[in-house]
Amino acid sequence: MSTFNCRLTLALLAAAVFASGCANYMAPLETTAAHPGIETRAGAELRRLPPPEEKVVVAVYRFRDQTGQYKQAENMASWSTAVTQGSTSILMRALEESGWFAPIEREGLSNLLNERQIIQSIRAQHTGPNGEPLGPLPPLLYAGVILEGGIIGYDTNVITGGAGVRYFGAGAAGQFRQDQVTVYLRAVSTQSGRVLKTVYSTKTIISQKVDAGLFRYVDANRLLETEAGYTFNEPPVLAVTEAIEESVKSLIIEGVRENMWALQNPNDANSEAFAEYDARVDETAALSYFGRPTGSYRSFAGVGVQMGTQRYQGNYRDPLMRPVGSLDATVRVTDRLFGMIDASVGGIAARGGFSRVQGKFGLGMRYLWMPNERFTPYVTAGVGLLVQNEWKQGFGNGMFTFVGAGGGVEYMLTPSVGISLGYRFDYMLQDGLDGVQQGKLNDSVWGVQTGITYYPRWW
Repeated sequence: MSTFNCRLTLALLAAAVFASGCANYMAPLETTAAHPGIETRAGAELRRLPPPEEKVVVAVYRFRDQTGQYKQAENMASWSTAVTQGSTSILMRALEESGWFAPIEREGLSNLLNERQIIQSIRAQHTGPNGEPLGPLPPLLYAGVILEGGIIGYDTNVITGGAGVRYFGAGAAGQFRQDQVTVYLRAVSTQSGRVLKTVYSTKTIISQKVDAGLFRYVDANRLLETEAGYTFNEPPVLAVTEAIEESVKSLIIEGVRENMWALQNPNDANSEAFAEYDARVDETAALSYFGRPTGSYRSFAGVGVQMGTQRYQGNYRDPLMRPVGSLDATVRVTDRLFGMIDASVGGIAARGGFSRVQGKFGLGMRYLWMPNERFTPYVTAGVGLLVQNEWKQGFGNGMFTFVGAGGGVEYMLTPSVGISLGYRFDYMLQDGLDGVQQGKLNDSVWGVQTGITYYPRWW
């Protein structure tokens, strides 16, 4: 074996060892010790609520999964449930941690009664230290409020997506999936049976996957293949826990406002915890079924300035990049569609050939894929007139009509100001943009621009 092949083999072996080490880091082989459960954001907010005037004794008989949903499995039947079956235990802990409720045991009531019966039987057969008979057990606590409800929805693949690129055997890709769990909780009066209050909360569950790989021949008889990846799956049990804790918090705050129970200090109704809850309710009210804002960052009309570079494609073999600047204005037609007018000034040139200055005036449409989001891709299409410095020579020499198309992305820094990065391609309907009329295709101009757009809020 030659020296080069030996070095190449050693390099590939080192790369394989390094890759395996990275894989072991992402998925460690060592076991870890048990640790206390991970706390959720809703749980932390629940414990920060102001204290009550008096704890409410509540009973929970059954708070279970009512979805009947099973885990997704490919090419096989799965009888494993999609969400936890121990949600009653989660609710009991949330009630206890809130400091507002004194939960009493009802899920295992038969076990509790059996044990009390055993104790009562033993006490009847024995006497106390003074020979006196042992008295009966103290009575069980009774609840003024019963909490009912359960996990009533688990929707899979609410939103899915992904992207990837591969070139000459090297590439990377990413995928994501969003599921959703919904919890309902209601308080029922044990005296009248009236439903005092019903609340519900929704929590998304995110799964993401990223991988990359290389597949390439490094020699006529040697093939290099390597891959790496990482997957993140949000635990459904933590999502259920957070949804239940959020429902308990909502029940406490809504109950205070409807005089179902009271704060220790009435002034705490204006506390930060209550204000944060109101802000979240207002924010949720502005969301769609998919958790997207229903309003728009972009008002009825907007004006923008763009700067970039462009290059012509024609009969000369060595075209050059030249600067271009433009002004544009947009007017909303529908939620996603905007009418557009723009004017630009730029240059085109070819090495050893020509150099010209041109102005373009266009009318078109811009379609936004996600008009209610800060970040959205967009596509454009339109027609226009191009005028060069030889404009007096007429159409086909100094003046040209064109059709254009493009695309890009826009990100709103504020509800009124957005920045964009886009690509544009204009195809001339007359040949001779470079002064030469030949070939089957007419000349064209393409360019890349970045800019800023202002959307006045008074519209």
